[in-house]
Amino acid sequence: MEKNAMRRKDKEIKDFKLIQKILKKADICRIALVDGEKPYIVPMNFAYKENTLYLHSANEGRKIEILKKNNQICFQMDIKTELITSEIPCNSGMKYLSVIGYGKAQLIDDLTEKREALDIIIGKYSPDTCYEYSQEALEKVLVIKISIDDITGKKSGY
Repeated sequence: MEKNAMRRKDKEIKDFKLIQKILKKADICRIALVDGEKPYIVPMNFAYKENTLYLHSANEGRKIEILKKNNQICFQMDIKTELITSEIPCNSGMKYLSVIGYGKAQLIDDLTEKREALDIIIGKYSPDTCYEYSQEALEKVLVIKISIDDITGKKSGY
């Protein structure tokens, strides 16, 4: 099987515009990191723009320590999830649209870049909000920028 090939070709999303729609519409992005020999996964608020994910974080913590050692990330998000039940349990299933991707994380310290990234994130969740950040707030927050290297989409029931 080729690298990152999807086993169920009938469920693969080949339309990149649909993949982008999922990236823009999903509320939560789960990032998977590798801490030595152990996997570590974290659900996060995020925003997508121009083949890049922006994630809001505290300046310290386990994920930041891991990223300083290994900036490789796998991410996942989904939308339109719905349980489809059947009287025969093995015929039950889920409807969904999802993406899984890989990229490299960069911790953004520059205040101007951080402000621009926060505008993108806040614009996603609160589009009618006025974006003003105090110096103290900007120094307390960290933005993780993920440049997407590879991405696949999968659907079921759509």
